[in-house]
Amino acid sequence: MTRSRSLSPQTRAVLEALFDRPQAWRYGYDLSKETGLKSGTLYPLLIRLFDQGLLEAEWRPPQQPGRPQRHAYRLTAQGLAVANVLARPAPAGLRAQRA
Repeated sequence: MTRSRSLSPQTRAVLEALFDRPQAWRYGYDLSKETGLKSGTLYPLLIRLFDQGLLEAEWRPPQQPGRPQRHAYRLTAQGLAVANVLARPAPAGLRAQRA
């Protein structure tokens, strides 16, 4: 993924949360609780990450009868690579510039 600008703090938060368990399917509600993002911010962000090829999404069957299906998300290989870069500490020179 080539980007002309840095990732927003909200995008970073979602990618970092997904990076904690990269192979696990995660529901938006759980990501909202973990990141503190409200649904109006989170779901458009998840859609953009999916459109960029960083996430895969699928409908998951209900865990209890009578409940609706839910969308679940997880990182693609490309998304894992981006999240892995985010997880690395910045070199000393860059840390000084960011502060």
